[in-house]
Amino acid sequence: MQGWIDGFQKSIEYIEQNLSETLDIGDIAAKAALSPFYYQRIFGALCGLTVGEYIRARRMTLAAQELARSDEKVIDIAVKYGYDSPDSFAKAFQRFHGITPSQAREVGAPLRSFAPLHIKITLEGGNMLDYRIIEKAPFTVVGIKKRFSSETSYSEVPKFWKEWTSDMKGLKGMFGLCTDSDGRSFDYWIADLYAPWVDYPEECETYQIPASLWAEFICKGPLPDALQKVNTQIWSEWLPSLSGYELAGNHSIEVYMPPAEDPADTVSYICVPLKKI
Repeated sequence: MQGWIDGFQKSIEYIEQNLSETLDIGDIAAKAALSPFYYQRIFGALCGLTVGEYIRARRMTLAAQELARSDEKVIDIAVKYGYDSPDSFAKAFQRFHGITPSQAREVGAPLRSFAPLHIKITLEGGNMLDYRIIEKAPFTVVGIKKRFSSETSYSEVPKFWKEWTSDMKGLKGMFGLCTDSDGRSFDYWIADLYAPWVDYPEECETYQIPASLWAEFICKGPLPDALQKVNTQIWSEWLPSLSGYELAGNHSIEVYMPPAEDPADTVSYICVPLKKI
């Protein structure tokens, strides 16, 4: 577990060393020996904010310190921390600190500070997480997909499901499939098992999932709360203690069972591909 934590901490140190440079999620994730797809999910579960939110908070903290202690021009500080104009910098600065950049130079100005993260994971007993490791042959799904930013996916994906329920498009919605797009964004599919004899709507596409070992986690209770709770446990509790396996592929699957009469009896699954090491 310690090696995994050290790798993740190295990625945060890399961010800190390059806050005044262009930061690429692929380079950041590589420091933790993870794909951008998994890195962003783990970061959110461990830290409670997205990678982009963390970078912006740290840049705003450093920008305020420079404004308070130096005579450097606002535009120069704005450019240093990735803003193209004084106006965009001023708006972001005011959202974070509650005052304008010029006010930050006044003696006694109230400024906010977001300290660098230090990853320390303490595993405690008492939290039950039911899962099994299984082997699955390749299979093909069919569905509709939409691209999402990792920054806004928690709020936007549920809207996608609501749009789908208003027009079922010939699908049952057995799966929620996440597939990596470009490291910064991902495709989310509402999908079913593909049946070649079915005449699917024109907007449906297919996606083949290769044979793999999978960690299958059961989620019991009303959605989406039960699913989100287990998802957080996977990345913050189960993964750091994982031994003999590592993450594989750039996709993960949510499996939805038919609705139960009592929401408390609802069963769903999260499946994460693995490989032995």
